[in-house]
Amino acid sequence: MKDSRPHDLSEEQLGFRRRGAVRWLLPTVLASAGLKAVLAGIFGAYADKRELQSGLPAKIYTHGDDELWFDFVADLGDGFDATYSVASVLAAPELAPGGDLRLPRGQVLVMGGDQAYPSASATAYEDRTKGPYRAAFPREGDVEDRPTLFALPGNHDWYDGLTAFLRVFAQSRPVGGWDTEQSRSYFAIQLPQRWWLLAIDTQFDEYIDAPQLAYFQRATAQMREGDAVILCTPKPAWIKAGSGGDARGYDAIRFFERQIVRPAGATVQVMLSGDSHHYARYAEHEGTGQRITSGGGGAYLTATHLLPKTLELPPKTSRVTETDEHTTFDRARTYPSADRSSRLANGIFRLPWRNPGFWGLTAFLQTVIALLVQFGLASEPHGVFGTLAVWAPAAFAALGTVVGGVLFARLGLERSSFAAGVAGVIHSAAHLALAGFWAVVLYRLEANAAEWVTVVVALIGTPVVVGFVDSLVVGLYLLVACRFGFNTNEVFAGQSIEDYKGFLRLHIDPEGALTIYPIKVPKVCRKWKADPDGAPGTPWLVPADGPIVTELIEQPIEVTRASVAATARV
Repeated sequence: MKDSRPHDLSEEQLGFRRRGAVRWLLPTVLASAGLKAVLAGIFGAYADKRELQSGLPAKIYTHGDDELWFDFVADLGDGFDATYSVASVLAAPELAPGGDLRLPRGQVLVMGGDQAYPSASATAYEDRTKGPYRAAFPREGDVEDRPTLFALPGNHDWYDGLTAFLRVFAQSRPVGGWDTEQSRSYFAIQLPQRWWLLAIDTQFDEYIDAPQLAYFQRATAQMREGDAVILCTPKPAWIKAGSGGDARGYDAIRFFERQIVRPAGATVQVMLSGDSHHYARYAEHEGTGQRITSGGGGAYLTATHLLPKTLELPPKTSRVTETDEHTTFDRARTYPSADRSSRLANGIFRLPWRNPGFWGLTAFLQTVIALLVQFGLASEPHGVFGTLAVWAPAAFAALGTVVGGVLFARLGLERSSFAAGVAGVIHSAAHLALAGFWAVVLYRLEANAAEWVTVVVALIGTPVVVGFVDSLVVGLYLLVACRFGFNTNEVFAGQSIEDYKGFLRLHIDPEGALTIYPIKVPKVCRKWKADPDGAPGTPWLVPADGPIVTELIEQPIEVTRASVAATARV
């Protein structure tokens, strides 16, 4: 840790590199993330790091006496501007998100997953998480009652088998002004007034491992009839399952609730998760249960206008249920709103500028296909085999384009979909039509213009103009496809929207009531200046054009422990 405050924004002064937002549709990022996801799945099946944690200390943590303020933030380790904007707000001694409301800094900070993008590594954590959070809340001076940090891994934290995650968060090393205590990738915290926070690690929707189950059985042995539980999960599996989709992820949650929590006489009243980069709250119909997604810690915004209006939980397809009783959850609030999210989707036409490497990819592919078609048009083959030899390269390129289009349409789908295959073929046909049209243009131009003109147009027009148009074709496809449930993530990932961030500030009062304050950061700061003369413990960097604005997403959500016990659901 540096001994003095930085005087500028250089890497040498800060001790870390300020990273830009990940451009998810860059070919290198797509290839690297895809490969690591596959490898993580393969090696995770044979060397589950959760099983290996059985030899690590298994402490049940306690925080708060009569009351407690604590925060939940997820999906944070992306571009510096967004991550640091949220971190500096979390670190502020007090927030004033509207009116006379004053919210003190949380005594506990829970990170809900995906602490580093695009994949976990020592460098990614240092530059995208530890560095920004240390700069937002530096460990300077004598600060009493330092807040404590707990972290739950998401899929991106698992891409290196959880190695870097455990080294950062499970070795009692501070992250700036936040202390760390956990020794495993999951944890149980006893909160005041008979509330508990349980954070489970379900690693790619796999079964919960035996050491983890044993740990939580020890925790729930300390519970009493009527205790209330806040359950943190790596992903909001209730949304897909409750809307008729894959129930595997929710089955793991359901199993944990049925086998671990309910036998202790406790009730899971609130579920919190990140993974989806927006705010979405589902409230139990005629009940008090809450299912909240809050993934606005720093990663690119994802759509809210495609979220279902109601959820039926547990789903009828669940394999972990013993009754026919199902509870309805209604969509109560999203941020951004559905209308705003729908309008933001149109920004995908900025794809060439937001992901210039993707523009380069489409330019390269169009150039190759156009030249192959041009070769076929200009050749004079003899016989069937001569024709095959001339047109085979173009045919294989076309086939590869179709296969790539189908695979792209199926991104994010758990199972094969005929409709997605049709969408991929149509998408591919548009690219091939553009390539064929341009090949004919070049062929005509060669027959009627000077050779140097044809060469210049081919070498400049193909990558610059046709590549640009082709990337817009991808944008149009994504805009249409997302309306039918395909590539819903890519239509926003291609834009890397950094605004519309947020987190949750929660309070348990002396009477046992839990109040959830959903905080939004409508616009992140993009221009910073160093504050070398700031007081100890204040942010190293401050906004150059005024303070960061925070507001409430909606009115505070209140849940009392007494109502939890009275409205327990099977």
